[in-house]
Amino acid sequence: MTFSPALEERYAKILSSYPPGRQRSAVVPMLLYGQDELGCVSQELVEEIARRCGITPLQVDEVIGYYSMLHRKPLGKYHVQVCTNIACQAVGAEELYNYASKRLGLGNKQVSSDGLISLEEVECMGACSWAPAVQINYDFHHFVTPERFDQLMAALRDGSYQRKAS
Repeated sequence: MTFSPALEERYAKILSSYPPGRQRSAVVPMLLYGQDELGCVSQELVEEIARRCGITPLQVDEVIGYYSMLHRKPLGKYHVQVCTNIACQAVGAEELYNYASKRLGLGNKQVSSDGLISLEEVECMGACSWAPAVQINYDFHHFVTPERFDQLMAALRDGSYQRKAS
């Protein structure tokens, strides 16, 4: 499998940071970086990471099944996740998710016809103190109201959305 030079460099750095026999610890970051480049976790990516980490494809598949941030199907350019766990739910997250679904015309894990936005209802994001929480790709948005949700979606659609600085 061929990756970009930047991803190859990143993979080499990750793998070299673990002692011999412990490369399996690199599976999660390798899957995330591969997903970012390819758009999803393909079977070919699974097999390549298994080979590089010295484990079986089944062991990589088990990791994918555990982590909700790993996806087998392509997502939208902007993947919008709405947390509906108990802390967020207590302050309106379920209503926010239903609002988002209606406004976007998308169900859980669906992608807009233009491929721009995908929507997912997720469990805890670890942002309970700032509920309700929404994550767009790797950016967290706290205390999201329907009005704020509309502002965020408008920014995604018109190209003015700015990634938060890390």
